[in-house]
Amino acid sequence: MDTATVTAEHQVKLGDEYENEPVPRARRRSLFSVSAVWVGFPMIMTSAVFSGIIVYNLGFTTGLLAILLGDLVLMGYVGTLSYLAGRSGKNFALTAADTFGSKGFRVVSAFLSILVIGWFAFQTGMVGSTLNLSMGWSPTWITLLAGVLFVGLTFVGIRAISWIGVVASALFIPLGIVAVILSAADRGLAAAFSFDGGAGTAAFGFGVAVTMTIACFIDSGTMTADFTRWARNGKEGALAAFSAFPVAYLIAQLVGAFVVALGASADGAVAGGDFLHVLVGAGGVLVPLAILFVFVNLGSVCAHCLYNGAVGFGNLTGRTMRQLTIVLGIVGVIAAVAGIWSYFATWLTLLGVLVPPIGVVLILDQLVFASRRGVARNDLYWKPFAAWACGAAVALAAHLFAPQLSDAVVAMVVGALAFTALTYLPGKVTA
Repeated sequence: MDTATVTAEHQVKLGDEYENEPVPRARRRSLFSVSAVWVGFPMIMTSAVFSGIIVYNLGFTTGLLAILLGDLVLMGYVGTLSYLAGRSGKNFALTAADTFGSKGFRVVSAFLSILVIGWFAFQTGMVGSTLNLSMGWSPTWITLLAGVLFVGLTFVGIRAISWIGVVASALFIPLGIVAVILSAADRGLAAAFSFDGGAGTAAFGFGVAVTMTIACFIDSGTMTADFTRWARNGKEGALAAFSAFPVAYLIAQLVGAFVVALGASADGAVAGGDFLHVLVGAGGVLVPLAILFVFVNLGSVCAHCLYNGAVGFGNLTGRTMRQLTIVLGIVGVIAAVAGIWSYFATWLTLLGVLVPPIGVVLILDQLVFASRRGVARNDLYWKPFAAWACGAAVALAAHLFAPQLSDAVVAMVVGALAFTALTYLPGKVTA
């Protein structure tokens, strides 16, 4: 029996994922269910790692300010895109087709789908590196095992992703609190507020920190429609996104920030707020719980990313989400075993520069300037692409020549200004 036959049978048993059409009203899910999908996404070890790196470079107070600013930007960005998705029931690819054109959307959808598969590989590799750092286990074999488990989870579909989100957040909160308490055992929690950073003259700037915060979820945040299209309406789609940004994301970030500021990080510059070793070092029941936590916690974000990519390529190729999950999962696991984890700094820069203008253009085109849109669109609508290019180009220049600025914020602002100017150009709106 071939793969297509197997996945077709599971499609019937597990339910339709609506890769090529809006989710029917009768199949929409409750606010709790959609929120559960998003809550378990940013409340992960990766968020703690990056927030810890930010605090290590900027100090506790300044670092938290950068984190909060980035969270608020994500809140508005992802929340608005989620409102559009809940209102229409369309996934990201279908939404992008309305703005970039019936053929032009393929460029955008393929680009972001490739990025999230890269993020899947990155996070899967992080399982191996985290358990290697804390337990001394083989990173290659652990990464391979994690990848197989995460592909299987994604194959089940949106229901499994929803439930693992609940479990992941339920594990993160108590274990995160325990890690902070253990970290504060010697000097007390208040000692964190006097931490001025440990990077010295090598510390990066405030703008870089804001970009890191935004870039960590800008790709799947832009593709939020793949999740929030299941919401019953636009309001519930936005509320589901708000449960993630800033609520769930900030919880994870605070844990990582305190771990570094209290001096409990194994390597503040690289591992940041990774607190697994703190739990393992305490011994007892925390050891097996910590190991389970890594698989469940990072399994949540990996399943989200692989689902994004599979839905995106499913729309592009005409294949089902489950067929693409197997193919893309294999590619991602191979990349993870190859060591993509070591390139996270370059990865975040790429995301912060290239992705933000896409979502801004979608928001402006379908919400702010909706009255100026034509009924029909060309196969490739050039104005969104031009605005995307402007935003990315100026953000890249800011990255190279004005490091004190946030690449991601620059990309959003310039992309928005460019699209606004292009929208008011004389001529037919469908040209």
